[in-house]
Amino acid sequence: MVLWKLNLRHLRAVAEICERGSISAAAHAVNLTQPAVTQGIARTESLIDQPLFDRTPEGMVPLPSAQIILPRICAALDHIASSRVTMAQLRALIAFSDHGSYAAASAASGLSQPSLHRAIADLSVVLRRTLLERRGKGLVLTEAGRRVVRGFRLARVELAAGLAELDGVKGRETGRIVIGAMPLSRARILPAAAAAFHARHPEVSVSIVEGSYAELAGPLRDGEIDLLIGAMRTPLPEPGLVQTALFEDRPVILGRKDHPLADQIPPDDAKQGHAVLSLLADYPWIISAPGTPLRAQWERMFADAGIAVPRVPIECGSVITIREILTKSDFLTLLSRDQLSVELEAGWVTELWAAPSGILRRIGVTTRLGWRPTPLQQAFVDELHRQAS
Repeated sequence: MVLWKLNLRHLRAVAEICERGSISAAAHAVNLTQPAVTQGIARTESLIDQPLFDRTPEGMVPLPSAQIILPRICAALDHIASSRVTMAQLRALIAFSDHGSYAAASAASGLSQPSLHRAIADLSVVLRRTLLERRGKGLVLTEAGRRVVRGFRLARVELAAGLAELDGVKGRETGRIVIGAMPLSRARILPAAAAAFHARHPEVSVSIVEGSYAELAGPLRDGEIDLLIGAMRTPLPEPGLVQTALFEDRPVILGRKDHPLADQIPPDDAKQGHAVLSLLADYPWIISAPGTPLRAQWERMFADAGIAVPRVPIECGSVITIREILTKSDFLTLLSRDQLSVELEAGWVTELWAAPSGILRRIGVTTRLGWRPTPLQQAFVDELHRQAS
């Protein structure tokens, strides 16, 4: 992987040359000799297979390739937050964090255990922080170690994005987009967007990671996920994230095809809302756990009508599990039509009643604050908006 072959001090020299316009000034800023800077720039250009500067008598003039990667280099160095960290140390700490032990990190990365030990030990000295501590028979990251590795992961994301953008200049579409998918997004919008995006960009890898907001928000902040799609949170419980709306979804009450209430509830009869909710409250519900937007909307639906919230014997966010329980019992649920569209079309479940008009879920895209998408990542986001519209 080209990224791990890059030298952080050489990248810092690239940034300094862009700012100062000469190798001599950059050499002084990064504490290297001028020949070392010259060799470092040449090595970097060889790795990325593109020239970065036009050498002129007046100085070093940044080429478009340097202007493309410069913001990524600066962002990565800001996340690393130390001029003494090496790429080997950055890689070693991420590998340990990802795999939980030196042995597993060595097997996954191909680096020897002694080199991993040495890199992380040296990093602790450089940063003057204890990064690992013994717990039981193993080692775990300290709180300081977790903060450092989060910055390192974000630095890796920035550099990988910069390399992908440089490939785009050469006409090569490379890279990988990692999407966090919460339940509703998996029904229609994300599959449609992924298929349309792949048709336009077949060389780009799209990885979809399924989970709840609680499971996906941390990896999003750490840079392991590029964007998260699903129900928007108000207010956002995680700092450092921002949301952009895609569409509004009006959930409905669903039950099995021959549910006892199937013939008792007039469809979409808002005038009899209190009476209908009273009937619905007599049955058991399977609904997502407290703290999710859908659960909050469901509770508000009854509270606004002055009816005690019915019991929830089973809490579940899995559509597959909900479907199986609905078809085999008198349970009710509140979901989007899209989430059980196949079951509705097949006649396995039926829509008993549309929720009151105020019961809405806003579905959107969540990203890191200050996230700068690559052109391909932006193309994927644009495709999501096209599918939503």
